[in-house]
Amino acid sequence: MRAGIAALLGAVMALTAVPLTAVAQDEEPEQEIIVKFREGASRGDALEKSRTRAVADAVDGAEVLASRDAAESIRVLMARGDVEYAEPNMVLESTAVPNDPLWPQQWHYWEAAGGINLSQAWDLGPNGFGQRVAVIDTGRTVHPDMGANYIGGYDFISNAVFAKDGNARDNNPMDQGDWRLANQCGPGTAARPSSWHGLHVSGTVAELRNNLTGGTGVAPLAKVVPVRVLGTCGGTLADIAAGIVWAAGGPVAGVPANPNPAKTLSLSLGGASAVCPATLQSAINTARNTYGATVVVAAGNDAANASGTTPANCVGVITVGATDRQANRASYSNFGATVEICAPGGETSPVVANGVLSTLNNGPTVPGASIYKHYQGTSMATPHVSGVVALMQHARVLNGKAPLTPSQVLLHLKAKVLPAAAQCGKGLLNAQASVTAAIAAP
Repeated sequence: MRAGIAALLGAVMALTAVPLTAVAQDEEPEQEIIVKFREGASRGDALEKSRTRAVADAVDGAEVLASRDAAESIRVLMARGDVEYAEPNMVLESTAVPNDPLWPQQWHYWEAAGGINLSQAWDLGPNGFGQRVAVIDTGRTVHPDMGANYIGGYDFISNAVFAKDGNARDNNPMDQGDWRLANQCGPGTAARPSSWHGLHVSGTVAELRNNLTGGTGVAPLAKVVPVRVLGTCGGTLADIAAGIVWAAGGPVAGVPANPNPAKTLSLSLGGASAVCPATLQSAINTARNTYGATVVVAAGNDAANASGTTPANCVGVITVGATDRQANRASYSNFGATVEICAPGGETSPVVANGVLSTLNNGPTVPGASIYKHYQGTSMATPHVSGVVALMQHARVLNGKAPLTPSQVLLHLKAKVLPAAAQCGKGLLNAQASVTAAIAAP
């Protein structure tokens, strides 16, 4: 039996059951921009060169155009002398209090002490539209508050026993359950039920908003690309590395090309290692340096220095520690110079409601009913950061600017200052400040 990287940096408590719904189609809608042409402009040529089509009239002689790549269309139009202006057709809405009934329990988004100022970030315009976040985890699980925001995905678990689907790698990223028997993953390993860990993480990234169901995610119009690498006994380095490269758009032998490459990769997984393994570092380098993907990883839950946990100790990643409801570093969270930033991870003991609330399933082995549940862990902190990165990148599009590079993302991730003793790098994630910085950057 191959040794697996220990995963699932979180813990548990169930709340509400809801019925299942069908999964929506993967196609993403067009983006809209507003353009005003100068008198005598070659309008037809401009539409052709910018790959846009007219959809409606705007005020003052301007018009609304549809584009598959708004940022590129705006760049092409603004480079012309016959265009007065071109800008995103932003969607403005009241975001202070979503109509999702569990929003009041999602303190990690809005509370003054431990929250991330999420509503204020939404008020700046972004919601994650057009962004893809790869959640490299246990895979996809059907849930009515997530179905419309899943897109594509792949199963990279090469051990059929660990995968529980009777085969090796395949194009079905569905989570088959990661339950295990006592001693199944080595002498002394305890039995446990299925965690549906990938679903909980995905919900924090992109759970639907304003649908009168459950809660919301950080970037509620982003798409989650589920990359299944964790099974019964965790995941191997080879499978995780392959998932990282593929998620970013790189080639993996024997696997079809990813039609939905992501610019943000979220890894809520880890294992003990004094150094970052070469296999993992190479995959991260490829995703980051070749394909421009920002790699966000969990610091680990051992209340120890994160330098002894991988991929937290790899170069080029954003390592995320966890804070509790009072904005203290969570008792379990790893710490140290390797940690770039902290985000809410919660603490479910002694008060379950002080954990992070997100989408889940109540099946002890195979999938059962869709529910919502409080978990704790740096696994829960990581997708807060991944979702904010998606908001930052969407804000760039809305303002006609190029996407941020991974280095620029880290530079412009802003945080509420925490005491130095917290060892939380920049401090506690501040979505409003991060989006503001992303908009202001050249």
